[in-house]
Amino acid sequence: MHREQISVFDIFKIGVGPSSSHTLGPWRAAQQFMATLVQSEQLTQVEQVKILLYGSLAKTGRGHGTDIAILLGMTGADPVTFDVNAIDSTIESIKQQQQLRLNGRHKIHFNFDDDLIFLFQESLPFHPNAVTFQAFLNTGKAVSETYYSIGGGFVVKEGEDGTEKEQVELPFPIERADDLLHWCKTTGLKVSEVVMENETAWREEEDTREGILQHFHVMKDCTFRGCHTTGFLPGGLNVGRRAAALNKRLIGDQPYHDYKTWMMAIRNGGQHFNYILDWVSCFALAVNEENASFGRVVTAPTNGAAGVIPAVLQYYIAFCDGYHDDKIIQFIACASEIGSIFKKGATISAAMGGCQAEIGVSSAMAAAALTEVMGGSQRQVLMAAEIAMEHHLGMTCDPIGGLVQVPCIERNTMGAIKAITASQLALQSNPDKAKVSLDAVVNTMWETAMDMNSKYKETSDGGLATNIPISLPEC
Repeated sequence: MHREQISVFDIFKIGVGPSSSHTLGPWRAAQQFMATLVQSEQLTQVEQVKILLYGSLAKTGRGHGTDIAILLGMTGADPVTFDVNAIDSTIESIKQQQQLRLNGRHKIHFNFDDDLIFLFQESLPFHPNAVTFQAFLNTGKAVSETYYSIGGGFVVKEGEDGTEKEQVELPFPIERADDLLHWCKTTGLKVSEVVMENETAWREEEDTREGILQHFHVMKDCTFRGCHTTGFLPGGLNVGRRAAALNKRLIGDQPYHDYKTWMMAIRNGGQHFNYILDWVSCFALAVNEENASFGRVVTAPTNGAAGVIPAVLQYYIAFCDGYHDDKIIQFIACASEIGSIFKKGATISAAMGGCQAEIGVSSAMAAAALTEVMGGSQRQVLMAAEIAMEHHLGMTCDPIGGLVQVPCIERNTMGAIKAITASQLALQSNPDKAKVSLDAVVNTMWETAMDMNSKYKETSDGGLATNIPISLPEC
């Protein structure tokens, strides 16, 4: 039987904000549809395209930039390399000229209002995040494909189940936390070491190390950039950026000129509780303010929760002397396995499980990773992940105005702090006396997701989204 095999680079993806399920996933789906047309040699026969957005993609798509992401994907732009500063001008050009250059080389007429259709009252059964691409050819035929953005930038094509990725022989196959613990106990390997051994089934170890460090550099650059950018977030809520002002207040008059000297200046500021707490919040705010501004981030495991893991990792670097490549790789590798277990046993999609599936999972990932690099045992690592998720169970996803801003940005600060607390509790506890296992929490999270009313699953039809009076400009 084929089982889902998830690499560290599936859980952590470089992309563009504000949402992995509503921005990065649809962007990838558009790229896949373009690839289908190219492979079938039908691209140059296309005369018109229609894009149909269903369910949550329709209801919160404009606030999440789904329309923007899809059009960029259809032009052949890649979220890893595309200049984020060119997004606005590119989209404006498509609107004004009413032309879309498919895959960067075949120009067709495109009307932004008529050809991109938001079906607010329709949803497809497989997943709430669905998009259908229709290409009408000059031969009189049409090509239609439907894709589901299932969270964390993962995309599944209609008729597939997401397991079509080429199967490899993993040294340590893992479906549940108990499987992971089994391999750790029988081999003596740390969680991160099990991950690194499995990654060798896909590529050389050095390539994995380089890839992880590349993802860290994106996290690092995003955090630094967010801590030095002022202004207001796009979308019409007029939410002001806070990270830059907080950074300036905390850093005081200590000089620095780059990330490394910035970390040194932060470390020199002391170790008292309020100071560290403020910095963790600052790091998380910075990343998610960048995410909300269509900046480049790393899904961890999603864009909406992209600030938790960088914030906890920056805490470890700044206040626990963790600025070492080996430790950073260990942290990210360990975190990825916890995210993988949640994806296999439950979900990392807010449209399926509410915010517990995003902030809750990211907090569990960060708690486990911090526990391992701080010297915790394998069982303490799993205990930390369990504690973090246990206290996010039932968290709804209710973005005001359909934007990944309120309450999403602040929730990343809460997730980061809970992760550190969960790690400290696990490090000071005996896992033999734990009453709740990580697998039990994963199962409970999935049951909770199934019971949760759909209006609390990234639709902006309930919760804060309907109780806070706002007036957004027409899109």
